Amino acid sequence: MQWKGRRESDRVEDARDQTVTGGGGSIGGAGTILTLIGRRFGLKGILIVIGLAFVAWRLGIIDPRMFLEGGPTTYSQPADVTPEEQERFDFVKVVLADTEDVWTKELSRLGRRYVLPAMTVYRGRINTGCGAGSAAMGPFYCPADQKVYIDLGFYDELARQFHSPGDFAQAYVIAHEVGHHVQKLLGTSDKVSAMRGRPDYNEYSVRLELQADFYAGVWAHHSQKYLDPGDIEEAMRAANAIGDDAIQKQTQGRVMPHAFTHGTSEQRMRWFMAGLKSGRLEDGDTFKMPYRDL
Repeated sequence: MQWKGRRESDRVEDARDQTVTGGGGSIGGAGTILTLIGRRFGLKGILIVIGLAFVAWRLGIIDPRMFLEGGPTTYSQPADVTPEEQERFDFVKVVLADTEDVWTKELSRLGRRYVLPAMTVYRGRINTGCGAGSAAMGPFYCPADQKVYIDLGFYDELARQFHSPGDFAQAYVIAHEVGHHVQKLLGTSDKVSAMRGRPDYNEYSVRLELQADFYAGVWAHHSQKYLDPGDIEEAMRAANAIGDDAIQKQTQGRVMPHAFTHGTSEQRMRWFMAGLKSGRLEDGDTFKMPYRDL
């Protein structure tokens, strides 16, 4: 993908210097825990626990700041950034800028205004409008604050675990998450979210994810002048690797269709290619057809 020297989005927040400790709102219950220990073992028990905690702190096992508040605590420290990671950071800024250009024009064509999303690049853990985020989740979109979150280390996992190297495979992942932002603006994701708890909710989740793949293809359609030979194949390998069936086989050894949330490898590749061929947002309605025909 030809990206160097091109416009970079100014909507990318660098949070790689932030460290999040604690979590879930339960860490702040340390005082309650000490109270319970005191009731059971008395002052001696409390002193023993405090002593053990002090030793753990000195050894670097725990950070005492995680006990100071009722929820996750964020503090900053200098980030050690390698030239390779900085290049990835510059790359995602260019990709986000590309999506801004494409979706501004595409929604304008339909008489709608595209509200630019933001992107936060972080390491390890991050506080979001949707709660605590983790690198283990992979890149994700939070509709509550309309941000895409990504730990750049995911790209190593994409290449190593999912055998999908290449800059366009990386770009596809971002374009998919931005597709969720488009769904937020159109009201689609809110409608699906309202169905949470229904027996068929997973089916609607699959429809939502496949539409985001279609939107990623729409972005690719309008960005073809920047593509190199083999870029589409990179995206297809990534879509194939992160299908529900492929991930279930890899992690569980068997496929359970009732637990699908994103669609099969074949579906994800097919809907991406449909968006690439069409280039029109309105051709990607994954909610009209019967589920079995997706």
